[in-house]
Amino acid sequence: MNLLPKSSKEFGSVDYWEKFFQQRGKKAFEWYGTYLELCGVLHKYIKPREKVLVIGCGNSELSEQLYDVGYRDIVNIDISEVVIKQMKECNATRRPQMSFLKMDMTQMEFPDASFQVVLDKGTLDAVLTDEEEKTLQQVDRMLAEVGRVLQVGGRYLCISLAQAHILKKAVGHFSREGWMVRVHQVANSQDQVLEAEPQFSLPVFAFIMTKFRPVPGSALQIFELCAQEQGKPVRLESAERLAEAVRERQQYAWLCSQLRRKAKLGSVSLDLCDGDTGEPRYTLHVVDSPTVKPSRDNHFAIFIIPQGRETEWLFGMDEGRKQLAASAGFRRLITVALHRGQQYESMDHIQAELSARVMELAPAGMPAQQQVPFLSVGGDIGVRTVQHQDCSALSGNYVIEDVQGDDKRYFRRLIFLSNRNVVQSEARLLKDVSYKAQKKRKKDRKKQRPTDVEDLPAAPGQSIDKSYLCCEHHKAMIAGLALLRNPELLLEIPLALLVVGLGGGSLPLFVH
Repeated sequence: MNLLPKSSKEFGSVDYWEKFFQQRGKKAFEWYGTYLELCGVLHKYIKPREKVLVIGCGNSELSEQLYDVGYRDIVNIDISEVVIKQMKECNATRRPQMSFLKMDMTQMEFPDASFQVVLDKGTLDAVLTDEEEKTLQQVDRMLAEVGRVLQVGGRYLCISLAQAHILKKAVGHFSREGWMVRVHQVANSQDQVLEAEPQFSLPVFAFIMTKFRPVPGSALQIFELCAQEQGKPVRLESAERLAEAVRERQQYAWLCSQLRRKAKLGSVSLDLCDGDTGEPRYTLHVVDSPTVKPSRDNHFAIFIIPQGRETEWLFGMDEGRKQLAASAGFRRLITVALHRGQQYESMDHIQAELSARVMELAPAGMPAQQQVPFLSVGGDIGVRTVQHQDCSALSGNYVIEDVQGDDKRYFRRLIFLSNRNVVQSEARLLKDVSYKAQKKRKKDRKKQRPTDVEDLPAAPGQSIDKSYLCCEHHKAMIAGLALLRNPELLLEIPLALLVVGLGGGSLPLFVH
């Protein structure tokens, strides 16, 4: 029996819903999740003593379950006479304090400021099916009525898929009214994702619109996003940035669903950001190895790239990562690069941060409770010390940093942040100025007198190993000197040499 409409416009039709509930009978229909999936956000924003209005209640069990855990003052309305009759019969004896009324939410019969909370589970999505003038006018009447029946400090709590046109309308309406706008992501796990279509998975969001007392002449607008159930809300500067942040989370949910379906997506990469600052913290690359034969223990692994080594071919290029995944012997390998400007305590701390999130990217068919190994080089997170950062008028933001290589030697690098995985210029440091030696020297200096030799500045260039060429093309250029007509006289006859493009200066230092 097909209970879904052929056209989304039918969602706004009284006749559709009457027929829907007649055919469905008393079986509950739960848009966008059950009580157990939504209770975290509901309990966060609704107090048990508050008076709650549920608009477009349908035959959802949400109100009943809220009532059973202590939310007694609940009024439910719906345009369908059939469903209101069903719900009254079902709850009259067991939940006598809860009421069900047939009412049009665009013309509600309640006095002003009657409720502390208006709860909407999928109703706005059902009404706002398009952006035609007639539809938008109906939604305007609905949202105006919501604002009218709410008290100052009250909340409109709307469970939605937050599609672009719905987010634009809801956020635009309430921000113009001077309300605080918060979007809270409800569904993060793959078990809480709504399968809207066979090829798309969309996360569920809650809009929490808080009614403020109007302030004449005030243009203050507050936009917040709470991306995790227990996370802190992040303040955003505009409605456009809020919409962009929601869209990023929808795209991430779609990506996870495609990866679970074994979709061939090519090279897949994404950033995981700090929940408080919004700054990128980890960059993930998902690499599948179709040639690896599946076995019980080789479904999935995570590879942590030590700081400063993300520019190496094996970690920084698609072909290198494919080779790494094949040699590791896993069907799916996720490489994780650590970002400069972020603090990382230890490998164990990184694993704890990533564990929940990376499991959303696991391949289809992986056994439940499977232990996922974390791999790395040498078992540590590497060392990265930023020595200087600035902005160039020609090349944009850049950073100069010291990193530890695979042979435990330290290298000083120039990186243009517009192309952060490419080393623009590099030089090897002498061992006595390694990161650990610098820390020890600073510590020792505190114990010494100001006139000690250690406090005097080092001679220019002493920290650079001038006998070492980091770049392969520099080695080729030096080898080219052997093509001079009389190479045996090279060291005996003064040679005038022009270097075009100085870079970090390691090539002329070596030649000198």
